[in-house]
Amino acid sequence: MLTHIRPVAALAGALVLAASLTACGGSSAASDEKVVTVYSADGLKGEAGDGWYDKVFADFEKRTGIKVEYVEGGSGEMVQRALREKSNTQADVLVTLPPFIQQAGSKGLLQAYAPQGSDRVDGADKAPDGTWTSIVNNYFGFIHNKKELPTAPKSWEELLDARYKDRLQYSTPGVAGDGTAVLIKAMHDFGGQAPAMEYLKKLQANNVGPSSSTSKLAPKVDKGELLVANGDVQMNFAQSKSMPNLGIWFPAKGDGKPTTFALPYAAGLVNEAPHAENGRKLLDFLLSEGAQREVSAVGGGFPARKDVKPTDANALALGKLLEGVEVFEPDWADIDENLTAYVDAWKSATGS
Repeated sequence: MLTHIRPVAALAGALVLAASLTACGGSSAASDEKVVTVYSADGLKGEAGDGWYDKVFADFEKRTGIKVEYVEGGSGEMVQRALREKSNTQADVLVTLPPFIQQAGSKGLLQAYAPQGSDRVDGADKAPDGTWTSIVNNYFGFIHNKKELPTAPKSWEELLDARYKDRLQYSTPGVAGDGTAVLIKAMHDFGGQAPAMEYLKKLQANNVGPSSSTSKLAPKVDKGELLVANGDVQMNFAQSKSMPNLGIWFPAKGDGKPTTFALPYAAGLVNEAPHAENGRKLLDFLLSEGAQREVSAVGGGFPARKDVKPTDANALALGKLLEGVEVFEPDWADIDENLTAYVDAWKSATGS
């Protein structure tokens, strides 16, 4: 049984190369280039160029003259890409979510670096060995179409109703961070692997099918193609600005309290990064007080630094979303060790 479960998530999708890569594996010429390459899970870059990444990357380039080359994909996908390139490293900074950031560390993809400001990040939100630090805090959640489904479902059990047949979808565990989060939350709420798989087997009758990208589910919910999908608070809150029919909710088990867990975007300096010094400068900038104050106002997320307490309208609205929701802590060491087994059990239960 998964007890004391702490932080998953986001997000998968087709790789998006926002700018052509110029980084080469570790040459002295490359180290002098005014560039830093970031491999990141999606969610922090705005579809209209108005996300937190858009703002802080522009500010960073203006301040330092260092251009950010950005590559986006699913959490697991980004780790696998970095792993394939291990003999010819392309990325300088890796940003992904648990348990994939732990996976990156255990596979030797990260080198120790404590960015300026990381001493203000809660100990549970950074690696004991200094290989990664959370830069944006976040929470797992679900979304519903507020127009066709004005009142959000309250429980997992409600989702088994026939009204949700082919109107419900969640992203793929083991590929998408938020899809993996579905698995983790179900195992927590139902009290272990076996009852969770029994439930997800029943839910499969209503599930549209696999999706490698969580972010692509929100437009389907907004349009009414889906009534319910999984997501995460930061991404869906940001999307709701242009998708007015999105509502965020948190399932409960039966008539119990709704639950969630933290899904921080965690960043680390890639081992043998071709532009390591530029990577350190970017990590310092992402954790600077100014950048952290914009996490809620611009990105719709929660600051990673505990000394930054924004009071903007987004910060107040995000706080209200979590009122009455129980936040549990996943056992990330267990999940990192047993993720393959849990995903295999899900595939077996659902026939995926």
